[in-house]
This record gives sequence, C-alpha cells and structure tokens, in this order.
Amino acid sequence: MSVILLADDSPHAQRMGERILREEGYQVVCAADGETAALRLPEVDPDVVIADAHLPGLSGLDLCRYVKSSCRHTRVILTVGLLEELDEAGARGVGCDAVLRKPFEASVVMETVGPLARDAQRARKPSSSAAVVPADDVRAAVTRAIEAEMPRIIPRIIEEVTQKVLLALGR
Repeated sequence: MSVILLADDSPHAQRMGERILREEGYQVVCAADGETAALRLPEVDPDVVIADAHLPGLSGLDLCRYVKSSCRHTRVILTVGLLEELDEAGARGVGCDAVLRKPFEASVVMETVGPLARDAQRARKPSSSAAVVPADDVRAAVTRAIEAEMPRIIPRIIEEVTQKVLLALGR
C-alpha cells in the first residue's frame, strides 16, 4: 500500500484529499504546515508528498526541494488554489512532479497520484544491476579473468623486467 503525505493548512482541503485517497486504498498522513511535513518525512517514508505550494513557513516549493534532496524515490505534487499564482517553471526547477488545482476533483487526483505512486514504488526497489553479489563470487570472477590474461601478460612483464635489469647493469 502506498503512503501519501498530505501537507495543507486548510482543514477542508486536508479532509477532501484524505477522503479521495483513502477511498482508493492509499494510507494518508496529514500535516498542517511544511515544517511538520518535513519532520514527519523520515518516519512516514511516503511514496508521494502532496503539498500546498503556499504553505505558511516552509512553503510547498521549499518542502519539495527538501524532499527531493533527501528521499530519491518520493514524488511531489504541489497544489494551488484555482485563483492562486504558481511559478510552474520554478516548481519544476525544485523537482515538482505534478501540479493539482484546488478544489480537488477525485478523478484528476487519482490520474495524477496513481502513476507517481507506482513510479515511487519501482524506484524503491534496487535495480537488477545493483544486485547483491557475494564477495567470493566476485573474487572467483576476477581470478578467472586474470588467469585468462596471464599468457598474454607474463611475456610482457618478463620482457619489461629484463630490459630494466639490463639497463641497471649498464648493458
């Protein structure tokens, strides 16, 4: 189950967002300001943060910047009132993944949150290229590679050492 951290200073927006998300099976944790959301971030470890762009104190933009610097997998959606201004280029500049306009429309919220939550879940999983390989297996592979190259390397080493010894002997 994906966890959503919803940061909004409007109790009404919190209730609406929480209701929509819970009905779709998300676990929702609410915060009334950016500072609280930032403090709760490590314990909540959300897949998605939904934050009002104009939170008092630590704004949604500042919270987004903080989230992106500390939680690589977490996606951030900024919300803004219908009549409020938002510098969307600035929002993208701090790593914002999407913008939602309030009042929330359930279908739009889910169209936005769903793909981002799935992306966050995938980002949490280590890639197959980062698979844990036992040290003995790595050592064995390195040994095989060196042994395979020895027939080519040994004659060159012998020649180089011989030349250096002869040079040192003045020959």
